[in-house]
Amino acid sequence: MSLRQWFLALTCAVPLAGSMPALAQAENKPAKEPVSLGTLGATSAEMARSQSMDWLKGVGKADADTLKKFDALWAQPDAERPVLDKVAGTLELGDADAAKLLSEARDPAAPAPTVVPAVLKDAKRPPFYRGNLALAYAKTLSSRRVYEESLEALQCIKPEQVVDPAGYFFHRAVAEHALLMKNEANRSIVGVLEDVVDAPERYRMVSALMLLDMQSWQEKDLGEIARKMDNIERRLQLARGGPKTQKIQKEVVARLDELIKKLEAQKKANSCNSGNCPGSQPDGSSGGSSPTSPMNDSGIATLGGEGKVIQTKLQGLAKAWGKLPEKERVKAMQDLTRDMPPRHRELIETYFKKISQLPANQP
Repeated sequence: MSLRQWFLALTCAVPLAGSMPALAQAENKPAKEPVSLGTLGATSAEMARSQSMDWLKGVGKADADTLKKFDALWAQPDAERPVLDKVAGTLELGDADAAKLLSEARDPAAPAPTVVPAVLKDAKRPPFYRGNLALAYAKTLSSRRVYEESLEALQCIKPEQVVDPAGYFFHRAVAEHALLMKNEANRSIVGVLEDVVDAPERYRMVSALMLLDMQSWQEKDLGEIARKMDNIERRLQLARGGPKTQKIQKEVVARLDELIKKLEAQKKANSCNSGNCPGSQPDGSSGGSSPTSPMNDSGIATLGGEGKVIQTKLQGLAKAWGKLPEKERVKAMQDLTRDMPPRHRELIETYFKKISQLPANQP
């Protein structure tokens, strides 16, 4: 079974429930299938430069001063300024709308946008311009944790329209994971790992870890409450304390109230089993038949954690990986990646090895 088939089988078998109400409408819409396997790849720097020059000439911005800035921009090493950033820089040189859009997105003091700019939805604009501008914009917003508009911007374009299709799928997955859109994030991760032939290792590794994290997600547990509370905190930091945030807050309060009531009922039941119920006999019995079975599996344990089991395991393994005997490493990987493809397991193991080799004082 291919990785794509495995992901889709997983998402069909474990459908996402209890997602953010603000995203319910998007959840109900059938998601489009990603591009077929391995048909996408990053545009080379030479090709991207040529396409950027053609676009610049097409908008009538090929004057001497602009071309001088263009040459300086593209002379920078790719390691210092990735191809997508050079393309975005070109768009800024030739278009005032693009320059204004990206400048505002980069400004940490600027208010987070609440709508996707019309220019990204303008079908009259060339696909090269609209696609790469939308990706650069979404990437910048993602760094500020403005995931809603980042995702909406990416939904306006297609991966084949950008010079960095791996970045397109990766930043979609990041936004969808943060917004608790499990099914959609799974599909975007397929894009990173299978649809793009040359996705950077860092994208592949983080995508694998996001999937691993989502395997621990359960409906209406403490972990889901914690994730929603994190999302509330993020929205409040972005000054988004309106109706959507208030609705999520009410959901969290209602779910916590349910858990408290169940805990109280469980405590009362345990107290009765200890002979403290009204009408109990001196010998500790309740006058009727004594319990003969343990608590039901559906009961809530009183020693529940904070829903961060996966993160704790990841941190613990990362710190101790280099010291673990080979047999213990194998067992640990089996426990963490049970039912995952070997290809995926190798990515996570590589991650642990690299982390364990970092200096002790490095985060």
